[in-house]
Amino acid sequence: MDNGGNSSLFPLHRCKTIHLVRHAQGIHNVEGDKNYKAYMSPEYFDAQLTQLGWQQVDNLRKHVHTSGLIKKIDVVITSPLLRTIQTAVGVFGGEGYTDTTDDLPLMVANAGNSDRGAISSLDCPPILAVELCREHLGVHPCDKRRSISEYRCLFPALDFSLIESDEDSLWEADVRETKEELAARGMKFMNWLFTRKERDIAIVTHSGFLFHTLAKFGNDCHPFVKKEISSHFANCELRSMVIVDSSMIGSDSSSTNYPGKIPSGPDLPSDVADEKNQEKDTSS
Repeated sequence: MDNGGNSSLFPLHRCKTIHLVRHAQGIHNVEGDKNYKAYMSPEYFDAQLTQLGWQQVDNLRKHVHTSGLIKKIDVVITSPLLRTIQTAVGVFGGEGYTDTTDDLPLMVANAGNSDRGAISSLDCPPILAVELCREHLGVHPCDKRRSISEYRCLFPALDFSLIESDEDSLWEADVRETKEELAARGMKFMNWLFTRKERDIAIVTHSGFLFHTLAKFGNDCHPFVKKEISSHFANCELRSMVIVDSSMIGSDSSSTNYPGKIPSGPDLPSDVADEKNQEKDTSS
């Protein structure tokens, strides 16, 4: 918020740190870069990552681990499209899966023609699929998801419990979601984040969703800050930001605040005593 260049203070429990990630390179990105009409091709339905995209995933995973970020993240939220789920489990999931444990894998081997081994669900944050952070809805087959039943087979340990419809009931073949509608959905998603208890949240989503949501979200920021947060993301780029619940959407109390005065005793501050004394003199 623009307050003349001064800093702002907010209670810690009214803030969340979000780590925004655009998915790695998908097959539709390669062809779409050559010819925009490729985005209309049914061939790229629910586009998967390219082999270059998986290399991008590997490099971001290394960064997330070497920086210590993986230890801070409480939950990973992903758009329920193949390219975002592959990115989420590849970056934030466990190590290689072995069937010697009773735990389900996050990803089975070769999910989505990935030519990758299975990924473990151990020693990693939970990953939750959420419809609100999907890419532009409608018209482009690459932005249509497959059924949740099929996803559950490919990503057994991923949490799909918040998705109501097995089939994709949001995508329409002849109606493309407007930029304004996408931004409004993005704001709804941001507000929803404040209903979550987690403080450090990774979000794996899409270029259009990030651009239009952050442009809307940054309307009360300094123009330079808005430009910084809403510029287009590269494939597999990560940006960490702090968002503030200034509208009291969340209801959680602080886990680190301490009430003091235990045991109880007189604690009238001198400045308050001075004010009371001045009020007493004024009224007499």
